[in-house]
Amino acid sequence: MNRTRDPRWAYALVNLSTLLWSTNFALGRLLRDDIGPFTLTAARFVVASLVFAVLIRRAPAEERRPGRHLPLLIGMGVTGVFLFGFLLYSGLARTTASSAALINGTSPLTIGLLAALLLGERFPRRGIFGALISFVGVAVIVSGGALDALARQQLNTGNLLVLAAIVAWGFYSTFSRVVTRTRSALSTTAWSSWLGLPLLLPAAFMEWQTRPPHLTLPVILAVVYIGIGPSVIAMLAWNEAVRRVGPGKVTAFYNMLPVYGALLGITVLGEPFGPAQLVGGGLIIAGSLVSVWGDFRPPARHR
Repeated sequence: MNRTRDPRWAYALVNLSTLLWSTNFALGRLLRDDIGPFTLTAARFVVASLVFAVLIRRAPAEERRPGRHLPLLIGMGVTGVFLFGFLLYSGLARTTASSAALINGTSPLTIGLLAALLLGERFPRRGIFGALISFVGVAVIVSGGALDALARQQLNTGNLLVLAAIVAWGFYSTFSRVVTRTRSALSTTAWSSWLGLPLLLPAAFMEWQTRPPHLTLPVILAVVYIGIGPSVIAMLAWNEAVRRVGPGKVTAFYNMLPVYGALLGITVLGEPFGPAQLVGGGLIIAGSLVSVWGDFRPPARHR
């Protein structure tokens, strides 16, 4: 099978995205006392925008212009670059990290439904079943195996904001599917990043007035890495994966983010590892594979 058409490459790309985004979560925890969330988000996309400006110089002329896709690219900048971060950070200020992670586990179902409603993509029973298995795995990890504790968590404003962030990311991925049908992932990601900056910079400026960052060399190096790894490479890989197989299938592996995050926490931050992480991670992987198992079957050989 031609590698450019093999859907398994899309799943490799989305796993690269979630791995890099998990490093962003780990660094975000380490930098939380040094730089505010809006300042960090704006800084990472300033770095990313500069990198994209260099990368896109050799692209065809039509790729260097937004063209007829301008409304959708603005939509991607608003939903995925600005709104997702704004809603997520606002929600985390009002709810627990475990609640946010659990709500984040609804991403495959939410984005699959949006893709079905807006694009008419099929959301098969296998995909729903796999998403539910992965959701249980997320619940096991964030509860530490004490699932009865989740039943006592209340739905508050923070939880609703996190859920709204997931919906915003769903719209970003859905817009990306439409744009990347006729535009490269590089052009799509670059323009959505550039068009999101005019919203991010004022938010960062206002935050700077009350919470100026502590710009040490390690903080600057971390921001540069976040701007290149999670913001350029991960976003490019995500949009290319969406271009190949669509947002519904790609998001089956979005819940690998807490798995990679747990592995980084264990190996880098020295966080504990127990049965809950092992069982939850296994369920997430199993659910992801169930959702897209048809694309992992070896192609039929022609005699």
